[in-house]
Amino acid sequence: MQKLIVNGGKRLRGELSLQGSKNSALPVMAATLLCGEECVLTNCPKLSDIYAASRILNCVGCRCSFSGNTAVISSESITESSIPEELMLEMRSSIIFLGAMLGRAGECTVSCPGGCELGPRPIDMHLAALRKMGVNIRESGGKIVCRTAGRIHGAKISLPFPSVGATENIILCAVKAEGETIINNAAREPEICDLCGFLRACGAEISGDGESRIVINGKAKLHGCEYSIMPDRIAGATYLSMTAATRGEIVLKNACVGAMEPFLSVLEQTGCSIFTTEDTIYLRSGSRLKAINDRIRTMPHPGFPTDAQAVLMAALVTAEGTSVFEENIFDCRYRHTDALVKMGADIQVLGKIAVIKGVEKLCGANVEATDLRGGAAMAAAALAAEGRTEISKICHIDRGYEKIEEAVRCLGGDMERV
Repeated sequence: MQKLIVNGGKRLRGELSLQGSKNSALPVMAATLLCGEECVLTNCPKLSDIYAASRILNCVGCRCSFSGNTAVISSESITESSIPEELMLEMRSSIIFLGAMLGRAGECTVSCPGGCELGPRPIDMHLAALRKMGVNIRESGGKIVCRTAGRIHGAKISLPFPSVGATENIILCAVKAEGETIINNAAREPEICDLCGFLRACGAEISGDGESRIVINGKAKLHGCEYSIMPDRIAGATYLSMTAATRGEIVLKNACVGAMEPFLSVLEQTGCSIFTTEDTIYLRSGSRLKAINDRIRTMPHPGFPTDAQAVLMAALVTAEGTSVFEENIFDCRYRHTDALVKMGADIQVLGKIAVIKGVEKLCGANVEATDLRGGAAMAAAALAAEGRTEISKICHIDRGYEKIEEAVRCLGGDMERV
């Protein structure tokens, strides 16, 4: 079992080029099923979740290969419409293949997806929307069996919550459906826009992405293309939080500055100096951070992202004053707090509220990553702590960060994988 060994207390300083977005690459990889031709995806991050998606594509008959950060996916022939349970369980985003397979083959059998244990994330919205588009769905032996009598048809769908996954699945199912599909209360995340950008490059007709109403006019045929995956805004938030926690200085290149604005506007309240250009973020934190006066509420985009909650909290545990988080997306998103408390943080959790009273210092400890972003938060706290921290179960971290130890060492931090 691999671990990360962190010797804290060093200020991070330097330049770092941001990796491609995991949360964008996964639905785009699923979308290649709809093309029936070769697609080339550049700036694709090398992550365990990406490799899991590749195994699903290969399993259904695609040819998927990697060279550096470029994925080449050929989907000329689909030989299988059922995705094995063991592959579905490898990651939460595996459910995104449901909409893509229905759009391509008109049928699909899946099991409930895996991934981080962040509380219930039901797919009821996904299934209800697909039923409106003419998909017959039944559950049998723990599997979800989806069939269509003919070509899927468009529909007007109003989501009760702007779910990212449900919005993506509807889009994937709708781009080759017959007629027009309208999604009201759609998710507005930048990764939705990137998925739509890829599909438009393949010939799809989509408008309104980035807003709460998306309109898709189905096309009978799409084609392959070459497409560059957007930068990862959550990885960017993580490295900025690490730098702020260690009172360091960073130039973050290849950044999606506009997409990161909801996070940057909050981080700037800690006293960090932040300057941006079109694709670069400069941050300097030369002194102890200040607590954030306003409650930090996680919300769908353009609100503060739930995926950045844990890493910002890691930076604020040594800030001067008291900060309060309100988690409104997932029920179990504070599982990392026990590890931070073990390192000396003062955190009180009551339901969806977490109160962080800043302490003077943290001390290294042996901790265990609980989930992807919680593991990253432990790494950020370890870099700011005095002494040695050992982080186990880093398979969670590897799902979303490309060689995190190399990125940290590039900035002068002491982190080693053993």
